[in-house]
Amino acid sequence: MNGLIALLGSGEYLPVMDEVDRYLLANSSADGRTPRVVCLPTAAGQEGNESVERWSRMGRDHFQRLGADVSATRVIDRASADDPQWETVLESADLIYFSGGSPVYLLETMKDSRAWAAAQRAWARGAAYAGCSAGAMILGQFVPDIRRMGLSNLKGFGILPARFIIPHFDSIPAVWRPFILALRQKLKNDEWMLGLDEDTALVGRLGGTWRVMGRQTVSVITKQATQVYKSGDEVPLQTRKP
Repeated sequence: MNGLIALLGSGEYLPVMDEVDRYLLANSSADGRTPRVVCLPTAAGQEGNESVERWSRMGRDHFQRLGADVSATRVIDRASADDPQWETVLESADLIYFSGGSPVYLLETMKDSRAWAAAQRAWARGAAYAGCSAGAMILGQFVPDIRRMGLSNLKGFGILPARFIIPHFDSIPAVWRPFILALRQKLKNDEWMLGLDEDTALVGRLGGTWRVMGRQTVSVITKQATQVYKSGDEVPLQTRKP
């Protein structure tokens, strides 16, 4: 059975996400033992060693405080994503956690990599997947190419049927709102996208129930309408197991 998926608008490794992360740990594939968490700072790989180390340290400190056995892998570029040393680490994880950064860089780094294949094997046997910001966006059908102001889109991993997954939805600067409107206008009548507010997560399983957790809301957006769900609400996503 595929594991839980948590899509976060922001807030990774912060106390505001304690409830979400405790839920993921309790419902992972650990089966009574201390859960193994692997944090991946991959999306920040272009930002330099200081940023990578900061995300890694935050992940370790956060999940150690929650009682997990946690490691942070230096999967930060294509070479390290194909390094076989990380396959066993990822495949044996109970929770795999991608922090934020560049969604395009994350997608291009992980696509067809050994690390991504190992992460998918872990998820397929019941490990949970958490993706914040960039880590959430890559699970949609497409990732907007921000380098080109969304004039083109990259094909995402397509784990979820949402055409786009947009984090930081409640705090998008005014200059970017026409960009979001353009994405919405591209939706076909049967398509939808997700807007994830900051400090908020949408948690569920393919073919199962999805629920909003955290401080704010999740929006399901079609070309014609927007439905907003607050924390605690069940979100009727049409997802199915692969």
